[in-house]
Amino acid sequence: MNTRPSLIDFIEKYTREYSEHVYLREKINGKWEETTYKQTREYAHKIGAGLMSIGVQKDDKISLLSEGRNWWMLGEFGILYAGAVNVPLSIKLEESNDLIFRVQHSDSKYIMTSASQLHKIRRILPNCPLVKKVIVFDKIDDLQDNEIFIEDLIKKGEDFLRDSRIEFEERYRSIQPDDYANISYTSGTTADPKGILLTHRNYTANVEQACSVMKIEPDSVMLVILPVDHCFAHVAGIYTMMRYCSSLATVPIGHNALATLKNIPIAIKETKPMLMLSVPALARNFKKNIETAVKAKGAKVEALYNFALRNAINYYKEYYNRGGILDWWRKPLISLFDKLIFKNIRENFGGRMKFFVGGGALLDIELQRYFNAIGIPMLQGYGLSEATPIISANSLGNAIFGSSGRVVKPMDIKICDSEGKELPYGEKGEIVIRGENVMAGYWKNPEATAKTVIDGWLHTGDMGYMNDPTFLYVVGRFKSLLISSDGEKYSPEGFEDAFVDSSKYVNQCILYNNQNPYTIVVIVPDKEALSEYARSLSLDPKSVEGKKAMLSKLQEEVDVYKTGGARGDMFPDRWLPSAIVVAPEAFTEQNKMVNSTMKIVRNKVEEFYKERIEYAYTAEGKDLFNQKNIESL
Repeated sequence: MNTRPSLIDFIEKYTREYSEHVYLREKINGKWEETTYKQTREYAHKIGAGLMSIGVQKDDKISLLSEGRNWWMLGEFGILYAGAVNVPLSIKLEESNDLIFRVQHSDSKYIMTSASQLHKIRRILPNCPLVKKVIVFDKIDDLQDNEIFIEDLIKKGEDFLRDSRIEFEERYRSIQPDDYANISYTSGTTADPKGILLTHRNYTANVEQACSVMKIEPDSVMLVILPVDHCFAHVAGIYTMMRYCSSLATVPIGHNALATLKNIPIAIKETKPMLMLSVPALARNFKKNIETAVKAKGAKVEALYNFALRNAINYYKEYYNRGGILDWWRKPLISLFDKLIFKNIRENFGGRMKFFVGGGALLDIELQRYFNAIGIPMLQGYGLSEATPIISANSLGNAIFGSSGRVVKPMDIKICDSEGKELPYGEKGEIVIRGENVMAGYWKNPEATAKTVIDGWLHTGDMGYMNDPTFLYVVGRFKSLLISSDGEKYSPEGFEDAFVDSSKYVNQCILYNNQNPYTIVVIVPDKEALSEYARSLSLDPKSVEGKKAMLSKLQEEVDVYKTGGARGDMFPDRWLPSAIVVAPEAFTEQNKMVNSTMKIVRNKVEEFYKERIEYAYTAEGKDLFNQKNIESL
């Protein structure tokens, strides 16, 4: 394999080197079936050849919309072997406009999809005239003229390989490391998300970088519980597991999202994985389920569990500083309680789990201490899609809880101030990186590319610091990006600008979400306009009834942007605010919440309204008519 391999070079090398080992595991008709590395390569060849047989040309774009399953991975491999570009789409995309934009903007000519997502594709096809064919992963009774079942595509591929193998081999051997592999779309809060161009070399380079900080034992099993459309699951899952001669198991798909979620614990027990990829929201769910199960066993068991937990947390500390002379007496207790309690908890994770890899949003240090205490360390990493995505990661034997881990190698990293000047160790600033994992740019968006990648350096928009050249600490956002509980990042400015511009009742606002269950909006209302509205209803603006009417009007102004509202097609519902905080005073230069250019200083607003924001994440504070909102009017 050459020094700058393409994904084709990569797949060919490892599927041949590990040919008889298991790569994919999937539960079909109630039974777990295994696909070897050799079979994986054969499927990839047949799908790639099948795509060529139906007219796929080199550099054609193919959208892929499906739950995580064998066909997802095999479908991507086939796309790459045909010299095409995969455009992975999230199954969370429900709004037709979201899908239409991505399919149209990417110039997709073909679509791969599962039967459960096919209705979305059929709904948008009239708006996607470039699409020639839809490949369906499952047998269905009402296959339409422009649709083909994957098994039929494979048969076409077999015929093509028999008759035109040289043409197929010429195609995949023509693929260069700087050819595009994926167009991965950002979330965005407008109708124009950005398409991140990730090359073959971006991926293979990031796998090499990931291996500099993370080691996996051969024949390990990873249960894939995160969406495979994101490049985190691509690198840390699909390709790194291939590099280490290990296998991927996927969660059986339920008839809806909740049913699939319920299949996770069953799949864990049946596949007995050694590692999983996680995000904070999942980690918190796991912890909650463990605590609920312990509580159900009675007060004595719960008390013993809590004592054992405190003992282990106090011993292990932040991992790197575990143990110590003063804590020698805790070690025998840890061994005892591990046998009595924590071993049984780990059995619920299959009994072989060695660690989680945490990605997405920043992982609470208390969660890291908790999972380490029960014997399954959750090791925080950091990255973003534009970096393919891994930038740093903690690992077994090399971790500092509270950090985002060791910086991958080879890669250059620096911390910069708002003027782009490099800062010394210990000072906080924007994380800026340079390396072969940096994206090729944004598809059809040279302006955004030029702002994000400057002289080869990727400006992440995230804030962090380093005390030495090894460990990176990510502390929040450098730019105005919000982060939801599942790690999804989005810009709040589109909604904020539209909301203030369109509503006469709103003077200023900011959205807030920092890994929280939902987004809130802090509103500086136009009190005179609201008072006039209350009076139009024959209500005294100073009365409780009048103020409740005014709050209802603010809620109506938000609801306009929800599905079915007059502006319901502007922003996805999942990014709209679920709670309102009414600010008692305006954001001004005097209170330092507005700068000299009249721009809102987001972190100053967040700092000033810290208690109100925290209150909005309680049941009482989420209530529109809470006492603090009424008093603010």
